[in-house]
Amino acid sequence: MNIPKFKDQKLFKQVFIHRSYLNETQENIESNERLEFLGDSILSFVVSSHIFIKHKDLKEGELTNIRSVLTNTETLYEISKELGLGQALKLSKGEEQSGGRENKTILADTLEAIIGGIYIDQGLEKASEFIEENILDKAEGIIENKGLKDPKSKLQEELQEKYKISPSYITIKEEGPDHSKFYTIGVYLGEKLLAEGFGHSKQEAEKSAAKQALENLSLRS
Repeated sequence: MNIPKFKDQKLFKQVFIHRSYLNETQENIESNERLEFLGDSILSFVVSSHIFIKHKDLKEGELTNIRSVLTNTETLYEISKELGLGQALKLSKGEEQSGGRENKTILADTLEAIIGGIYIDQGLEKASEFIEENILDKAEGIIENKGLKDPKSKLQEELQEKYKISPSYITIKEEGPDHSKFYTIGVYLGEKLLAEGFGHSKQEAEKSAAKQALENLSLRS
């Protein structure tokens, strides 16, 4: 389990206490729900800051989509499984028998509780390091698997890797009235036209061109 050692061991134990366990113990303890609440906010902040800085060409909606993929239940569940969090959970007998140690929501919530616990125990820097190591370092793979990687970013990466040159986008045609423009944009490698894209905004047309260029390059390889 790749979790930093807590100074406060009582807090560490609380991280793994599911609310169902409280019904079957006489201990004066709290569940991990409040820690989960705090961890959820910290996770959102750290991931938002990271993708805002890393993906300077993306707009709000695209950043929101990426953040959603990196912080949703499915992603947190997969990371929780890798960390083996299910084995450390304190559950009621009923929750245990119904598969609570493999429950996606319970495991995702536990990961958020860990983040909240690290923040209280050791501060934002340590919580950020945990998020970076377990989520952000895997972000590109997670985004790629979900098909959310921006085609312009992907094309840039491929061309830089193969040719050490970044693509350029040039407006070939602009049609229609001001309130309803339609653009044709070409994406070029040097002076070579790789593909054309179309859209009602330049950004949409550039993405379309990048996507087509990636398909063309794939067919040629």
